Amino acid sequence: MTHITVTVDGVKYVDQVEPRLLLVHYLREVIGKTGTPIGCDTSNCGACTVLMDGQSVKSCSVLAVQADGSDVTTIEGLANGELHPVQRAFHEEHALQCGYCTPGMIMATTDLLRDNPHPTEEEIRDGLEGNLCRCTGYENIVRAVKRAAEAGVTQ
Repeated sequence: MTHITVTVDGVKYVDQVEPRLLLVHYLREVIGKTGTPIGCDTSNCGACTVLMDGQSVKSCSVLAVQADGSDVTTIEGLANGELHPVQRAFHEEHALQCGYCTPGMIMATTDLLRDNPHPTEEEIRDGLEGNLCRCTGYENIVRAVKRAAEAGVTQ
């Protein structure tokens, strides 16, 4: 077992974990952050995307021990009592159908808009390239990202 200290959604956790435990499993099974779905466990779909020290990462490709000392934000920690502007934009633009990819899309969008607050449609599509949606066809997702950018989302 390996000792880790990680801050998740503003709360500090100190745990002993198996060295091979993936961050997505730590988030869901150890600390109960089930809003981060397990999609493919191969880093292909991006459903499990979280922010680690402000950067989007696919939590199925990060070991929990690699998050030691990090600040992790999940979809549950993104909002502070009300919908985050990116969440609101996804809702308003009907940018989800089944919703499985939505947490990862929203987290990747948050990172994208922090780095590029006024992306073009091509930059949006490039920025979300590692996050797959099997339902929507991406049109409403792209519109949601544009709406969030117009609202001035930078975090």
